[in-house]
Amino acid sequence: MVNEQASTDVGADGRVSQDLVEAYREYGFVRVRGVLDPPQIERFRAGAENYLEAHRAESLETRGTFSQLVDVWRRDRTLRDLTLDRRLGRIAEQLAGFPLRLWHDQMLVKEPHSDTATEFHQDRPYWPHRGDRLPLSAWIALVDVPPERGCMTFLPGTQHHAGLRPQDLHDAEDLFAAEPALRWAPRVTLPLRAGDCTFHSGYTGHMALPNRTGTARLAHVTIYMDAETAFSGGAHPVTDGLGLTAGDRLNGERFPRPWA
Repeated sequence: MVNEQASTDVGADGRVSQDLVEAYREYGFVRVRGVLDPPQIERFRAGAENYLEAHRAESLETRGTFSQLVDVWRRDRTLRDLTLDRRLGRIAEQLAGFPLRLWHDQMLVKEPHSDTATEFHQDRPYWPHRGDRLPLSAWIALVDVPPERGCMTFLPGTQHHAGLRPQDLHDAEDLFAAEPALRWAPRVTLPLRAGDCTFHSGYTGHMALPNRTGTARLAHVTIYMDAETAFSGGAHPVTDGLGLTAGDRLNGERFPRPWA
């Protein structure tokens, strides 16, 4: 889907090729290489390490599969620059084909020598959204992420399987219990170099392999939603306490679109 020899898939105009756009829309995911340059990689990696050291105990994931720190853009200036990066947002809108807002960001860290996979699941069933078109996530590698360090595996074309219940990402069978046909879908594993990124739809089935190396897997995820998305009324750490009622638009400074 991309040129194996290319150092970056992002053009001088900050856009990706039409081939990558078409691949994303067909398969529900795509790898975009060289989104960050070396100075950015170093800055954001250091920022992520510092933030993790200070906030690891606040992880929403408590079962040891990984550390999950949400809404870091609101608490850390360095990581805010990454989450609100205009080039990333414009690539996301190019892939989606419609205006987007930030839903939230998160750091997903697999500690060294972690033998636990993040099992197959979809993201969108967890979110209190309604009236939205396909959301998508930018999963940005801040270190090299070969398969043995916990890169992701995708189920191509599964972005069309909407309406499933939330799945247990600790249970290797749960997505397939919800939709048995997906067990036979092809599986594509995408290793990333630091500065590479995958974009995937909120309905695309995916998992992350264990980290069997001695280096922490540092990934920063920026999640984009349809700019017209409304609140469904469901519980979620990002919207809890905001005083929203079902049907309210998720917009304003809390859900910005700085790349517009």
